[in-house]
Amino acid sequence: MIRLHTEGKTILFRALLILAVINVAVFLLFTNEWVENIVLIVSIVIYALVLQFFRNPKRYHQVDNNQVIAPCDGKVVVIEEIDEQEYFKDRRIQISIFMSPLNVHVNRYPISGLVKYAKYHPGAYLVAWHPKSSLLNERTSVVVENPEGTPVMYKQIAGALARRIIMYAKEGAKVLQGTDSGFIKFGSRVDIILPLDANVLVKVGDKARGGEQILAELK
Repeated sequence: MIRLHTEGKTILFRALLILAVINVAVFLLFTNEWVENIVLIVSIVIYALVLQFFRNPKRYHQVDNNQVIAPCDGKVVVIEEIDEQEYFKDRRIQISIFMSPLNVHVNRYPISGLVKYAKYHPGAYLVAWHPKSSLLNERTSVVVENPEGTPVMYKQIAGALARRIIMYAKEGAKVLQGTDSGFIKFGSRVDIILPLDANVLVKVGDKARGGEQILAELK
């Protein structure tokens, strides 16, 4: 049985209602059985795609304060050094994971610890792989400091299709690695900002598995 994320339940209900109305209208207005069958098949496919988008599979990972796990499913598209000017104001390593509409879109905390910073930024909707999307697009920025005192930032970044970012993190809250940290509706990416001495364990092109895969080890 598919486990659904709570963020999708209202949308799934509305989609089911709209598709049901469309199919009833086609049945009443058309006498062509082929038309009725085509509309029914298309409706089932559309609903199945929306359903899989909001799936929330259970993921298992033993909590480790020195490991950073993937906050989402997707493809690793960037690993590079950056000048992080929003919070740290120094050089950091950035790992970016692109989520296609077919990926699970649940976001999870990459480490356990105390939320030191959480901010929502309104913005544009450039394609998620655009170099300036992390600065110009609608996004959130969250910094979690692990029990050893090492902070890690992650950013939820909207893409061309995304129109709503859900962020659960609150400053001062204690969070657990691998638990739900938010949701991005219909595509985009997540950036993870690490210390320069972090040992990165993935490479560009790798497929990330949110809540399980280890991206890096902290020193």
